[in-house]
Amino acid sequence: MLEKGTKAPDFVLSDKDGNEVSLSSFIGRKVVLYFYPRDNTPGCSRQACAFAESFEEFKNLDVAVIGISKDSVSSHVKFAEKYNLPFVLLSDPEHKVIESFGAWQEKKNYGKVSFGTVRSTFVIDENGIIEKVMPKVKPDTNAAEILEYLRG
Repeated sequence: MLEKGTKAPDFVLSDKDGNEVSLSSFIGRKVVLYFYPRDNTPGCSRQACAFAESFEEFKNLDVAVIGISKDSVSSHVKFAEKYNLPFVLLSDPEHKVIESFGAWQEKKNYGKVSFGTVRSTFVIDENGIIEKVMPKVKPDTNAAEILEYLRG
């Protein structure tokens, strides 16, 4: 997983509306970039709703919130509509960006070993440098922990 002080790798991915979004387009603003396993699963839905509930506060701090999973653009559309998600959701079906941040890892579930997205969050500063890394975050407390960190 990428570490604090590392330049965040730039990327271009499609959002839920099919628009291409690059990380470099957010230079000048802080970005909360969170990776999650899958749309419409209990933990991922709770995490997304927590970010949505706190979205005005992130906006007031001039911080962009971006969620990335390997789900399709159409899956993101349904997910965002179902939960009224006001922030950017990006589709990384080939998991290239997920891998570049080190969030694609070996996981064990009921004795079965596979690879998948580890729920993790990065705070990226106005110059594109990672200023905080939160590996293996809890879906219910992630948004609040990030806000607490941003408030100092």
